[in-house]
Amino acid sequence: MDVIAKLAEELKIRASQAEAAVKLIDEGNTIPFIARYRKEATGSLNDEILRELGEKLESYRALDARRADVRRLIDEQGKLTLELEEAIEKAQTLAELEDIYRPYRPKRRTRASIAAEAGLGPLAELMLEQRRDVDIEAEAERFLNPEKKIETAADALNGAKDIIAEQVSDNAEFRKWIREYTAKNGKLVSRAKTEEDSVYRLYYDYSEPLAKIPSHRVLAINRGENEGVLSVKVDVDGDYICTWLKGQTLSAKDSGSSKYVAEATEDGYERLIAPSVQTEMRNMLTDSAQEQAIKVFGENLKNLLMLPPVRGKRVMGFDPAYRTGCKIAVVDEIGNVLDTAVVYPTPPQNKTEEAKEKLKRLIEKHRVDIISIGNGTASKESEIFVAGMLKELDRPVSYIMTNEAGASVYSASKLAAEEFPQFDVSLRSAVSIARRLQDPLAELVKIDPKAIGVGQYQHDCDAKALDCSLAGVVESCVSGVGADLNTASASLLAHIAGINSKIAKSICEYRASAKRFRTRAELLKVKGIGEKAYKQCVGFLRVPESAEVLDNTSVHPESYGAAYALLEKLGYTAEDVRARKIKDVRARADGKNAQKLASEIGIGVPTLNDIVSELEKPGRDPRDELPPQILRTDAMDISCLKQGMEFMGTVRNVADFGAFVDIGVHQDGLVHISKLAKRFVKRASDVVKVGDIIKVRVIDVDVAKKRISLEKID
Repeated sequence: MDVIAKLAEELKIRASQAEAAVKLIDEGNTIPFIARYRKEATGSLNDEILRELGEKLESYRALDARRADVRRLIDEQGKLTLELEEAIEKAQTLAELEDIYRPYRPKRRTRASIAAEAGLGPLAELMLEQRRDVDIEAEAERFLNPEKKIETAADALNGAKDIIAEQVSDNAEFRKWIREYTAKNGKLVSRAKTEEDSVYRLYYDYSEPLAKIPSHRVLAINRGENEGVLSVKVDVDGDYICTWLKGQTLSAKDSGSSKYVAEATEDGYERLIAPSVQTEMRNMLTDSAQEQAIKVFGENLKNLLMLPPVRGKRVMGFDPAYRTGCKIAVVDEIGNVLDTAVVYPTPPQNKTEEAKEKLKRLIEKHRVDIISIGNGTASKESEIFVAGMLKELDRPVSYIMTNEAGASVYSASKLAAEEFPQFDVSLRSAVSIARRLQDPLAELVKIDPKAIGVGQYQHDCDAKALDCSLAGVVESCVSGVGADLNTASASLLAHIAGINSKIAKSICEYRASAKRFRTRAELLKVKGIGEKAYKQCVGFLRVPESAEVLDNTSVHPESYGAAYALLEKLGYTAEDVRARKIKDVRARADGKNAQKLASEIGIGVPTLNDIVSELEKPGRDPRDELPPQILRTDAMDISCLKQGMEFMGTVRNVADFGAFVDIGVHQDGLVHISKLAKRFVKRASDVVKVGDIIKVRVIDVDVAKKRISLEKID
């Protein structure tokens, strides 16, 4: 297989781009590094395409390794022919390879192998010849073998048919055709195994073409089957397939052998091929559905991590609860904990006035700007309480509902215990809820991505594949934003390209002993960071206090010389950069021939553009360019909603079938995929993403079932 050509074709990129990317990956470069600092080589492939390329490269190489194994295993049996060698080389999938190897694979004892041991192979061959001049029943008498339980001609004929059935099953071309026909024409069918109502009632009498069924329905049906609620099968026109197969195996319909060959062919399909292909189809659907679910999860996670931070505000974290009270944590502008408390404004205590007085004092004492309320248990009661309290304050304070998914996981973790040994588990959650507003990325990287709550059937996905994909997403996000070497936590640093948790810990230890990093280059003094790791990570790390002004940008040290040469050609100095007196740097650069300018300073045009962007806004955070999160001052309830009401809402989660939007009534509303746009939408994520602020209209409300149906307004 020409791996480069295959990658280029599937990813719709040039072969030169695929070849360069493969070379860089093989050299041990990280995806964020390649995406950011090797644009000239790859033709500016982004990190998403590069990750997909890396995954496909791994699978193609695994296929080639299996190809070599199959070739060797057949050759060791002395059965490797030129035709087989050509078929092995042409196989494009693992299934095709295994079909080729099937006849040569060591088998456990089967009906066919037992018949062959009884000496019925020649009878099967004679039967397949379908000669009109042969009385096959009479010939069968010659193969009687009582010791092998072949006591009658019928026994011999049945044994020969078993051999033919297995040969039909082992035929790679037959299997390929049947697999493709089933994938194109088959249906996934589910039936109820119970009369009781359940969340799977939609699938109690359900069928959908394999070629069209969406991934979320596949995973839902799989789960219903695993829980014993549904029976599931692949339904296909077996009669048509058998007719086609007989057309391949029958050469003389009027011979004495033809009916036996026809029976053996049917048996080969129904007993051996059909169950196997059904399993393959189910596996194919599940693999494809899991891949899509992992992709959706990754997109949602990326958008959640990249929510714009709320900077320069003092935040009160409010972790709602009933019996045990609401946990409170006040943090300053950079997340340091100033105060904590526990109040009981919710049932069963309902100490509303006492809670108000306590929180008012904290708000005044620490000049709180925003209250971040967790959206879990008792959050609606807490929101109503907070909204009422804010009306009684003399200073402007707003609140926001914050997704608290994973906060309890973090608060009970070893990391949280090390970070806040003085607080109990519940107070740590309140701190996390406050900090999530100030810097979602820095706080959420402390939590297993699977616990953050933006997935779709994530528990039905392959755990290893999911973990690998999500780790890549986090790495890309953290590296894309960058991290301050002197303030970033070990959790954040561990997700920078080229840095692992061990090195991140070493960086923090060095920082503690040396007080702080004075330059990027000082990273090389940290234990575990050699030239290779330094090259991968340094561009994503910042040292704002450094005497080297470019240390606070994403310009890689390997391009510092080019950056200074560019400044000189555009009439600037390093001090101009530090004083941010280069606002028109883009205009000056655009006034010159980009290709010529890049060539003169020894870089490519993509790197030139990146350097100009960094000089324009040193230390910029890409999240600052996104719409700010919605802050509220008053609370609403689902019972207040009426058809036709319009709201600005925040997209909290995206699934294949639609988007869940927070409009400020505690219960997220669903914008079904059919209501996301006036045009046809294949995937909800093509229109909206987690964190988007969109305008929606209420089209239906079911208070009893707590369901809100919305439509997006363009």
